[in-house]
Formats: sequence, structure tokens, C-alpha cells
Amino acid sequence: MKERKKVDWEKIEGIIKKHKNQKWALIPLLQEIQETFGYVPPESVEPIAEALNVFPSQVQGVITFYAGFSLEPKGKYVIRVCRGTACHVKGGKSILRFLKKELGLEEGETSSDYRFTLETAACLGACFLAPAMMVNKTYYGKLSPPKVTSIMSQYNKDKGETQGP
Repeated sequence: MKERKKVDWEKIEGIIKKHKNQKWALIPLLQEIQETFGYVPPESVEPIAEALNVFPSQVQGVITFYAGFSLEPKGKYVIRVCRGTACHVKGGKSILRFLKKELGLEEGETSSDYRFTLETAACLGACFLAPAMMVNKTYYGKLSPPKVTSIMSQYNKDKGETQGP
């Protein structure tokens, strides 16, 4: 069982304070927390709701509705494999299978060292690169297992620099 990342409440409170009493700022506030921590800590839902004068269920609803938000810590590198039609036809399923084996992860899982998270996306919007994947905000396309191995070696270089829990 992996240890949960510790939450820096001072940082969260600072982000919340910037948006206090601005109902319209819910999504930008959540984006800032997600960007800072890699997820939205579940225990931050109530303080966010209180600061914006909304119900906790509204905050929770936004977090669970948008795929860009997560209530669970993600890895330093979030790998998204496209499942769109063009990628499927060009071998996207085998790329996903290869990554699962290489990383020892199933879809939606994060490695115990918080280094990698493996996800799929209905479409990455890069059909001309099929099959495609993203690592964080970087697109990679025209994938094959050897090309994926080469790409992943870039992200394995800095093993000593992994952010701990």
C-alpha cells in the first residue's frame, strides 16, 4: 500500500484566499490546486466550498465531472493513451497493452513511488499522429513498442529526482 502524499495546507489556504467569495472562480481555483499538488485533496473540498459560499456537493460535483481533476494523487508523469477510432485502427490497443506491461500498471493506477500514472482518453485530438499518447502535456505519435521504449527512457532518466509522497 502506498503512503498518501502529505498536503501543504499553507499553500492550499493561500490559493483559496486568492479566490474567496468569488463563486465564478471555482474552476480556476481547482485548476490551481490540481496544478500545484497533482490532485485536489478531498479534505480541501469543505474549505473551498466555505470560501466561495457554495455547497461542498457543488465543489465535489465539478471535481468528479471534469476529467482534468482528480481526488487521488497522480504520478509525476501522467501517461494518457488515446482510445479514439484512428488510434484504435492504427494499433493503439497494443500500445496500451505494452505500456501496462512496461509500467506494471492498469488503467487509472499510479505507481507506488508516484512516478507514473497510466490513463486512457476517448480522444487526444491528434488523429494525424495515430496511434498517440501524451506524457503530461507533451504529445507523442506514430507509436510503436520500440518508440514507446525510447520515449519512456527519457522519463526514467531522472529516477533519483522523483517527488516522494
